[in-house]
Amino acid sequence: MDVPSSAAAAHAVVTSLPSVTRETYAPRTPKPLREPLRTADFRRVYDTGFRVSSSLFAAFCLPRPTGATRLGLTVPRAIGGAVIRNRIKRRMREACRTHPQFLLQGWDFVFNPRRTVLDAPFADLQKAIGKVMDRCNSHS
Repeated sequence: MDVPSSAAAAHAVVTSLPSVTRETYAPRTPKPLREPLRTADFRRVYDTGFRVSSSLFAAFCLPRPTGATRLGLTVPRAIGGAVIRNRIKRRMREACRTHPQFLLQGWDFVFNPRRTVLDAPFADLQKAIGKVMDRCNSHS
């Protein structure tokens, strides 16, 4: 391979590589999961919403009159260090994002995961989230 003679030529070679182009990246997360709940939103969901418990997490649900579904996650330090807590949050976000019912309703969800989420199979996590969706729909 020839060595580029200028910085512009080097940049053109690097950006044309498949590993650098945008097409190789995973699709972006849908907007509803990127819209974070604020502190006041968490408080409103805790105070006026209803609780649904499972062996993997406790979920607080509150219907929204308008807008898309929003997700909040609270993982206490007692569960583990930052690496463990972030891994749990990533698993919960992905399970919600890929669940077919999640983006269809207009809800505010706050999940309080338990440590068992870390070791649970992903299919069980999605199944538990489905049960929360069913309970929320029957409650409203």
